[in-house]
Amino acid sequence: MTRIEMPPGGERTASGEGPSLDAARTIAELQGRDALKTQFLANISHDLRTPLTAIITHAEILRDGILGELNDRQHESVSGIINGGRQLLDMVGEILTYARGAANQLTVTLAPVSLAEIVDRVRVLNESLVARKGLELDIDVPEQLPVIRADREKVAHVLANLLGNAIDFTPSSGRVWVTAREVTGPQGAAVLLEVGDTGIGIAPEHHDLVFQEFAQVDSSASRQHHGTGLGLTIARKLVELHQGRIWLESDVGQGSRFFFTLPVSPSQP
Repeated sequence: MTRIEMPPGGERTASGEGPSLDAARTIAELQGRDALKTQFLANISHDLRTPLTAIITHAEILRDGILGELNDRQHESVSGIINGGRQLLDMVGEILTYARGAANQLTVTLAPVSLAEIVDRVRVLNESLVARKGLELDIDVPEQLPVIRADREKVAHVLANLLGNAIDFTPSSGRVWVTAREVTGPQGAAVLLEVGDTGIGIAPEHHDLVFQEFAQVDSSASRQHHGTGLGLTIARKLVELHQGRIWLESDVGQGSRFFFTLPVSPSQP
């Protein structure tokens, strides 16, 4: 979001009661521009989804041989189109979700959900990537964990983002894990989830940075891991909408552990 600052010398009126007329106009103009930027991001992200989905669908038709068999090199090339298209679609989805959050249009619909089911769903979606990188994935979600009131899709989004990052930033033969346990929080009973890895880690001075919008710890053009820089910003927003909190414990070369809490029975937002 745009950071708004008062013009020098224009903080208060002559009577000292508040911003000057010029300062108020500047603030209103900046707020209007910020709203237009947010709406533009939402519109362009929505409009990009349709052609991207069409590209992926047609490439899948080619891959599956519906229009004729492909040789090995053609099959590999079409698979590259599909993978690249899906990555772009994920990025567009993140931008659209961010724009909705910035416009206070993100909401959660609370219903009884099983965290074990959500964790297992996310595990299945990431199995092939885990196997391809030769990683060990450990899941520890006790059967006696309470059913919570939450938005199933939003919690799955947070968990998928954290696990995807853990897999992405962990070298081959490393380990990633997801654990959950019941704790007592400010609002009473809650569930604490941890997503950890033995990857490259994050320096302590960057812990707050990773949750900021568009932030990249490595912003160089040669960086190995690319993305919108919005994933963790969105994750934090979704956790906070559930009246929980999210934080990080990590150091360079020591792996990372992301934690987030979900109240068992949050008040209806």
